[in-house]
Amino acid sequence: MLQVTVLTLPLAGCLLNGDNPEPGLDIPSAYVRGPKNPRIAEAALPPLDWWRAFRSRELSDIMATAREANLDIAAAVARIVQADAQARIAGAALLPAVGLGASATRMRSSRSASMGGTPGALGSAERDLLSTSLTASYELDFWGKNRAALRAAEETAVATRFDREVVALSTMATTANAYFQVLAAQDRLRVQRNNYTSANHVLDLIKQRFNAGTASQLDVAQQQSLADTVRAALPLLEQTVWQNKVALALLMARPPERVTIRGGSLDRIAVPRITPGLPSELLTQRPDIREAEARLAAANANVYNARAQFLPSIALTGEGGYQSAVLKTLLRPESAFYTLTAGLTQPIFQGGALLGNLDLQKGMQDELLQNYRKAVLQGFTDVETALDAVRQTALREQLQRAVVKSSRQAFDISEQRLREGTIDLVTVLQTQQTLFSAEDLLVQARLARMQAVVSLYQALGGGWKPKPPQVEAANAR
Repeated sequence: MLQVTVLTLPLAGCLLNGDNPEPGLDIPSAYVRGPKNPRIAEAALPPLDWWRAFRSRELSDIMATAREANLDIAAAVARIVQADAQARIAGAALLPAVGLGASATRMRSSRSASMGGTPGALGSAERDLLSTSLTASYELDFWGKNRAALRAAEETAVATRFDREVVALSTMATTANAYFQVLAAQDRLRVQRNNYTSANHVLDLIKQRFNAGTASQLDVAQQQSLADTVRAALPLLEQTVWQNKVALALLMARPPERVTIRGGSLDRIAVPRITPGLPSELLTQRPDIREAEARLAAANANVYNARAQFLPSIALTGEGGYQSAVLKTLLRPESAFYTLTAGLTQPIFQGGALLGNLDLQKGMQDELLQNYRKAVLQGFTDVETALDAVRQTALREQLQRAVVKSSRQAFDISEQRLREGTIDLVTVLQTQQTLFSAEDLLVQARLARMQAVVSLYQALGGGWKPKPPQVEAANAR
């Protein structure tokens, strides 16, 4: 036994090295679409309750309810409980297993067999055996196999906590976007109703000209068709409002009948100012990156465990207690017994199972390493995409407001000239359609800008905790 142990010592050092591969990350110093000055980059980092920056009390209430009652978040919390239990199960191998047992046995042997088959021979054919004992077993974790299994389970439990943060962040972003879609649908519905009123007003003017003989039946029919088209879009927009409210109710884990959402207008929602910070800080803020990192650490521990399975297992077992044929003498000193055993098991041939398990764990480790690298690159990509989207949607909204302003001016002029009878009715029809389309596109541009801001919050990993004073002082220096 000693010879085998000595031979395996250098083997252990060879097998257990190199289990933690380097990710080889290329972290940029700044975002392409972000501020280049680090002080400016940290000037408006998102707070933990980032949704309050939109300055909507109803949105804040909805977000608070979703964070507390959402069923996806509750399921993620249940997965944390499961992972913690698995970690406790894995850690049990590091502690002795102790058991208490008691038994009572009555045995009867054959008299003829015990007396050589002589008929009528005398002898006791029945006897009792009473026993109570305490057993204990313990495996020496000489190579760290069990500690590696525990570390893998603990890292998996850490990963489930970050998974909960991923689910919560996704739920919060989805809830905010659903609320903004409610407001956008209400704005579009409001614009459409105003457009229908305007179309009917122009229709009345054309009918007056038709009665005066200065307009044709075709002019009346064209304007009537435009008014009917605007009216036909109203039910679809009302349905969109209701569907988004129902989606919000589901996110809040409530039936639609129990949820009241007043809504309002996107124009009353403030647009937060937000900066992305430094790319290196994203690694500690994005929960999906932290989750991928924890799962990679668990895979590293599993590889360590698979390598250690090639080495001997040393087990200690012990049993002590009392045995007696009579109950009244069971607990006397002369009835005591004990057994101590030490054993060593060295795997020699397992049909390739150990090698297969090692290759399996190494393959899973490499897969999770690539997933970690991808998560980091995906995080940088998401931030860059969101920063560009915030910039472009803000410009789009600004330009679309100019379009609405000029279209409104053209429509007002055409309506005035229609009263005066100095304009072609085709021009009036065109100015109406241009204005109606421009106003609807403005609402959509406003919605896209709000969603871009939410995407930036999500890309940055939600809210950021305030930095410790010493870190702030170091940055200032």
